[in-house]
Amino acid sequence: MQTDYAGPTVEVIDPQTGEIRQAQIFVAVLGASSLTFAMGSFGQRLPDWIEGQTRALSYFGGVPKAIVCDNLKAGVVKALWFEPTLNPTFAAMAEHYDTTILPTRSRKPRDKGKVEGAVLIVERWILARLRHRRFFNLTDLNTAIAGLLEELNHRPMRHIGKSRRQLFEEIERAALTPLPGGPFEYAEWKTAKVHPDYHVEVDKTFYSVPHRLIGRRVDVRLTYRAVEIFQDHTRVASHVRRSQRGGHVTVNEHMPKAHQRYANMTPASLIKMAARIGVNTATLVERMMRERPHPEQGYRSAMGIIALARRYERDRLEAACERALVINAISYSSVSAILKSGLDRASPAAAPVKATPSHANIRGGGYYQ
Repeated sequence: MQTDYAGPTVEVIDPQTGEIRQAQIFVAVLGASSLTFAMGSFGQRLPDWIEGQTRALSYFGGVPKAIVCDNLKAGVVKALWFEPTLNPTFAAMAEHYDTTILPTRSRKPRDKGKVEGAVLIVERWILARLRHRRFFNLTDLNTAIAGLLEELNHRPMRHIGKSRRQLFEEIERAALTPLPGGPFEYAEWKTAKVHPDYHVEVDKTFYSVPHRLIGRRVDVRLTYRAVEIFQDHTRVASHVRRSQRGGHVTVNEHMPKAHQRYANMTPASLIKMAARIGVNTATLVERMMRERPHPEQGYRSAMGIIALARRYERDRLEAACERALVINAISYSSVSAILKSGLDRASPAAAPVKATPSHANIRGGGYYQ
């Protein structure tokens, strides 16, 4: 199979805004029968490139031994003739279908002469017939292309006397290997560094990995449904991908032993425990978690404050938390020091009120009466 993009594009009009977008036309052709496939997409990025390949294979109903493709930057990292380097996602697609990718050389159209000819035919027999039609979404455009494709593939070729579809059924279908059980699931690969809290950031969300990997570089495979994390080609973590950005996804086994103790706690449960002691204790615990970058970082301090109720009377702990709130000392060590020194028994000193200085630019309260 040979694949490439056509030069001409097709206008697609957004019915809500009137914005006009240019749809790129992906073309694929089989080498022996010239059976042709085409579809439109809004770009030539990696997702569009992968979708074109997979839909072409589905249209042909089988997998060829090799795919000869243009050296598109989205899919081919280095277009070397003897040792080309593929994008990891493109390479994974080839592995899924058990086929080989053969990128062409730059500015060497003869390397993919079959698809160069197919592109010209698609431009003349399909795109030219669509030039006066208006499309408002990709679905309608691809439906129109599919109808004209059937005409093209069933039309007898002049020098052979048979259609592309007839030749395919006679000489080429048997040469294709069966499609795999399911279609290829598009995935992106990224690299990330493990944060000190044993999480990696992926699409504004934090996913945990074993804590022994703190500070290490890992590879992340990102699909629509899952986030898989690899270290030295070995999968070390797998998570269901969050549909909303933000927050943490943590597996208890990834935590250090000291952190696993707090694995089943939540900010709400800790505040509820603190509220049994008093309002000031609950307020302090709530602020302790809210004012940290991640609430989990305040769990241990919150548990320490709640544990002080076993060593001191609850009224004293409430008073100490009140004093800590007044002086903005939001920490376990501050509350513990207040209790040890007995400052909880003394009323917090009110801040002295400074007199307003006399100045020509200060009008005074009487100005507003």
